[in-house]
Amino acid sequence: MSTTSLPPKLPVPAHAARLREALLAADFTADGLLDLLGAPAYAALARSETVPALRATRGDSPLATLVRLFLLQESVGHERAAAALPLDEALADGWVVDEDGSVSATVDVRPYGGPDGEDWFIVSDLGCAVGGAGGIGKKDEGVVLGVGGASTTLAGITVRTPVASALDLGTGSGIQALHAAQHATLVTATDLNPRALDFTRLTLALSGAREAELLTGSLFEPVDGDTYDLIVSNPPFVISPGARLTYRDGGMGGDDLCRTLVQQAGERLNDGGYAQFLANWRHVEGEEWQDRLRSWVPAGCDAWIVQREVQDITQYVELWLRDSGDHRGDPEAYREAYGRWLDEFEAGKTRAVGFGWITLRRNDAVASGAVEPSVVVEEWPHPVEQPLGPTVRAHFERQDYLRRRDDAALLADRFTLAPEVVQEQVGLPGAEDPEHVVLRQNRGMRRATRVDHVGAGFAGVCDGTLSAGRILDAIGQLMGEDPVVLRDRTPQAIRLLVEEGFLLPVAEDAPEGGGA
Repeated sequence: MSTTSLPPKLPVPAHAARLREALLAADFTADGLLDLLGAPAYAALARSETVPALRATRGDSPLATLVRLFLLQESVGHERAAAALPLDEALADGWVVDEDGSVSATVDVRPYGGPDGEDWFIVSDLGCAVGGAGGIGKKDEGVVLGVGGASTTLAGITVRTPVASALDLGTGSGIQALHAAQHATLVTATDLNPRALDFTRLTLALSGAREAELLTGSLFEPVDGDTYDLIVSNPPFVISPGARLTYRDGGMGGDDLCRTLVQQAGERLNDGGYAQFLANWRHVEGEEWQDRLRSWVPAGCDAWIVQREVQDITQYVELWLRDSGDHRGDPEAYREAYGRWLDEFEAGKTRAVGFGWITLRRNDAVASGAVEPSVVVEEWPHPVEQPLGPTVRAHFERQDYLRRRDDAALLADRFTLAPEVVQEQVGLPGAEDPEHVVLRQNRGMRRATRVDHVGAGFAGVCDGTLSAGRILDAIGQLMGEDPVVLRDRTPQAIRLLVEEGFLLPVAEDAPEGGGA
């Protein structure tokens, strides 16, 4: 596929600091955009609808000028551009071009708010910063996208702790590298597409972030032999017949690229390090998808895999044909392309495609055989509350805790009810007792679980004062049930409540309170 429609030369960051100062002085930020455009036009812009934003930027303020230049790809007059930008430097570095007094942007520059209020900028190919990958209509092989839902999802689920080294594999426009630069001493970013590394350099420079090590190559080839404390990747996970578009198509058969990436990540992690990916996977006839994904988990690693969405093969094909704009071309060519996708799926006995998150954590105790690996594969299509990085880290910490506790040790421990948990009682109006009780999380994964009267009573009393065993003894006395039977049957329920984050273990060295 030709790349003739892409600019042969990209900007250089020689005067990125001056340009950044000008953008901030004009309030060309996420908050500034919302104030200028208003909520409806701001939301429309995220859907790739530009008319409301064009109407909102008919003034000649520097902010309106910058929005027209870098987000709407509209030309502005030389004088107007000079009032908003250090124009000589921007022209010299290649951010804009001037043709007969009409100034145009050569790249998209999109304001992006960091997790702690940072004002960042994501640089990408023209037309690719607005709307993300949801139908950009680009067929150029080397196109580099800006911010999309997938990239923000990955940034939100990533564990953010201070680390010595981080790897952003398949960096694209550098969004994950930008996030990692805030908590990693050394950031390495790789991509098969050399243009992507140039965009990453621009994104980091214009955002005022530290430079990263930028390496060209596929998968782990550019960093052969190196290990990291954090690996993140929003790879080209689309399952398609052939590697037509570098930014999305894996180029391997079926879901082999995602499988290879996951399987090779284990040996690239330091002990305690995380590898976090977005991925597609096939649902194959005669095979449980959970078993398929468990087989991907490398030795020496714990894993948490969450399937967020499943599409039948026709929905999947239509989504990605629209993404590349095929539906707007020749109808016969569209039908032929549709047929090729279906032929490939039928040959591989693929009946649906799943999408979700894969998190690995390197665990040397697992690698040595001292403990069994924790591999949790689940489907969770329900709303969640981002950022989920702390939730992901807590999941693995709870798995560590549960592996160290047999039932006797569990009953000797104390717990508190997670602060975001509420109780719901379900039953007929006016009934003396509820039919059942539901515990519900209002944050993080927003799980809900049904508990019996013993579980509800147990959770309600858990304030970190008494051990689980003493609480069960007290419940047995109040309800007239045999405490020995309660102690025998309840640990499994306690484990589930701990595993899903409803109950939090109290530190082992905290003193226990008074009697029941």
